[in-house]
Amino acid sequence: MKVAFITGAAGGIGYACVEKFNKEGYAIVAMDIVPTDKIGDKFANIKEYIYVSGNLANDEDRQNAVKAAINKYGKIDVLVNVAGVAPKVRADILEMSEESYDFVMDINLKGTFFLTQLIANQMIKQYENEGIKGYIANVSSCSAYTSSTNRGEYCMSKAGATMMTKLFADRLAEYGITVNEICPGIIATGMTEKVKEKYDNLIAGGLVPLGRWGLPEDCANAIYALSSGMLGYTTGQSIIVDGGMHIQRL
Repeated sequence: MKVAFITGAAGGIGYACVEKFNKEGYAIVAMDIVPTDKIGDKFANIKEYIYVSGNLANDEDRQNAVKAAINKYGKIDVLVNVAGVAPKVRADILEMSEESYDFVMDINLKGTFFLTQLIANQMIKQYENEGIKGYIANVSSCSAYTSSTNRGEYCMSKAGATMMTKLFADRLAEYGITVNEICPGIIATGMTEKVKEKYDNLIAGGLVPLGRWGLPEDCANAIYALSSGMLGYTTGQSIIVDGGMHIQRL
């Protein structure tokens, strides 16, 4: 049985990935900051999984999550980096606090980078010892290339994630490990719930050619395609999942 390690697993896109990979026969290592005693029956319908509570920004938590995965399943075939946060308060970049910058960067970029480093080294061992090819998929954002001056720390963190994707794709290619990312647009998750009215109006006004909100499942399907071996000659690539929002139109 193949094993998928998914961060942000209790959130919208993360849980959609849990469901998709489990449906395809994968065992799931689900990591999220939600305490174990607060997770309830979130994963009740998942056939094979372990849940590991941890803060992605904390090195010890990252180490413990990977150890739990290896102790339980002996390997990690796929890493899906979903976990991410928005600023607690949207502030103009002329007023952004250092605290907000650190909060976003520590999770979205630093924590994600060092977890990827940790699991990449595990995948290299698996490749050298057993010939297992690993797959890594990152969730960046349309904010990686679209300016939002009232949440600049988020935009910079996602732009960094895009470069991180290219760097790991380059470094890990010799081991048969592909590294790709998706860049979601406006997706119906807890992160966008607070600005639902704003995006409802923008979508109604034609911002998204397909004319609807994106769903977590739209992202999960794209992530699975990048991690299933179906696109084995594709690495270092960004797949935009935004209903056509990126298209420049007259």
